Amino acid sequence: MSRTSDRPALQLRSLIKPNGELEVSLVDVPTPSPGPDEVLVRVEATPINPSDLGLLFGAADMSTIRSSGTQNRPVITARVPDGAMKAMAGRLGASMPVGNEGAGTVVEAGSSAAAQALLGRTVAVLGGAMYSQYRCVAAEQCLLLPEGATAADGASCFVNPLTALGMVETMKREGHRALVHTAAASNLGQMLQRICTADGIALVNIVRKAEQVELLKGIDARWVYNAASPTFMQDLVDALAATGATIAFDATGGGKLGGQILSAMEAAAGRDAKEYSRYGSNVLKQVYLYGNLEPGPTEFVRNFGMTWAMGGWLLFPFLQKIGPAAAQALKKRVAAELKTTFASSYAREVSLAEALQPGLIAVYGQRNTGAKFLINPNRGVAGG
Repeated sequence: MSRTSDRPALQLRSLIKPNGELEVSLVDVPTPSPGPDEVLVRVEATPINPSDLGLLFGAADMSTIRSSGTQNRPVITARVPDGAMKAMAGRLGASMPVGNEGAGTVVEAGSSAAAQALLGRTVAVLGGAMYSQYRCVAAEQCLLLPEGATAADGASCFVNPLTALGMVETMKREGHRALVHTAAASNLGQMLQRICTADGIALVNIVRKAEQVELLKGIDARWVYNAASPTFMQDLVDALAATGATIAFDATGGGKLGGQILSAMEAAAGRDAKEYSRYGSNVLKQVYLYGNLEPGPTEFVRNFGMTWAMGGWLLFPFLQKIGPAAAQALKKRVAAELKTTFASSYAREVSLAEALQPGLIAVYGQRNTGAKFLINPNRGVAGG
């Protein structure tokens, strides 16, 4: 009987050429045989996260998108603006696999006890190159899913859940007692709200649409505010004064929102001031930028004193910082609460080829709430 690893498999790859052309296509790649401590996973579900879109399309202007190739082997091209080519210098000419995380069935396993224990089981993987029909990874990179959980249940059990848990852990480790989150109606935002509800932590949610306010209130969020509301800043100050939130995680990155949060934190802290200080309050106000939904410059007005900080926050450096034992504890919580706290929802499941249809790219590329896509690399494949 032939083994899966004896035949090539499809993998989605992104290439930016030196002439400024983005090319995204499907290629045949060898399927490696697992080593003693490795397993071969048939990937059955992998999400299109915002972090994946950055690698998938780079800095290309997607209004210039063109489609060629065949129905089963489409090729997408687009132009990278001249001004953005410098930022792409490190990846020019390199065909790059895409997909941070996913889940599927272990179809081959190495000789070690740890690898053999996963044979035939459904696992989640955080290993990159997940937009592939098969992925060979170390057994220790796999998270065994609970009995009854599907690949779709576990497809997003790393990036969003660990990011949400990491935000709470960062809050605790840095001595804050409550937090603020923007783009809060996202899958990640809903997970964060469920964590904070379960753990008794005050969370101030910031959204951009009225219907998103109702969505979060439907999962028992107490503090939810629409940044487009004319009373937004006053409402935010009141919420920060009530909760004592002094740390924020901002998914927008650019624009004025990060600065507005710092200003509101200072105004909230000033309500308890006993005397005037030209340096502002001595309460540390921290905003972490962890996304780039607004690609423009980050703008703020320095009206929040001198005790403040704004910086970047990324999941993988955070996990390295806290160490393997603490990271494993977070992963165990994700596995235990996979269908409750950390449940994800998707607008649509697509194949690798369908993920390269311009009409669908226009939908999931907007990163809108409720429009998250799930790729099944083995969808429509005989035996897949």
